[in-house]
Amino acid sequence: MTTAEDELVQALKALAHPTRLAILGWLRDPASFPPQDQPAEEVGVCLKHIQARAGVSQSTASQFMAVLHRAGLVTSTRIGPWTHYQRNEERIAAIADAMRTRV
Repeated sequence: MTTAEDELVQALKALAHPTRLAILGWLRDPASFPPQDQPAEEVGVCLKHIQARAGVSQSTASQFMAVLHRAGLVTSTRIGPWTHYQRNEERIAAIADAMRTRV
């Protein structure tokens, strides 16, 4: 398997869990989350807001985000003790393109 195929498989595995898929969808509209100190549109959505919306523990939310991050589907920014997440639109577009051309 090529590196590109490995990356596609990793991304699809990350999206195979319904909550991780939902999180990626929610991050499309960062303004739909509660207000935070730094604008979510600029720095991303704080993990605590993702956790609350998903209705999971902090450790589960962190694990979900780690899987999405390793797959390149989200980027993270650390601000103080908090990690904020944004969609990686370039990577998501590349995955969609790979799906159209390879599958």
